[in-house]
Amino acid sequence: MDRIEEITTEELQKKLEAGEKLELVDVREDDEVTAGMIPGAKHIRMGTIPENLDKFDKDTEYIFICRSGSRSGNVCHYMKDQGYKVRNMVGGMMNWQGKTE
Repeated sequence: MDRIEEITTEELQKKLEAGEKLELVDVREDDEVTAGMIPGAKHIRMGTIPENLDKFDKDTEYIFICRSGSRSGNVCHYMKDQGYKVRNMVGGMMNWQGKTE
């Protein structure tokens, strides 16, 4: 299995605070995102990723987010197999210290 690029919650927070334009995709379930998402993240549930591939661009890198980093890691493997550039936020929202909306 190919290694998936990772980003820590601290690294992501620094990039967002520096104003970097990043493509964030939160793959948690509807009831989980009601507790808050990282500002600017798109919500596409893990189970609906295959039917939403048309919303992704193969020239763009996507950072996938879930509660702990496990489900988003699985999504990263799937997306990488489809030819997309991906990165997994390790530790997920349980480790996120930044703003949520």
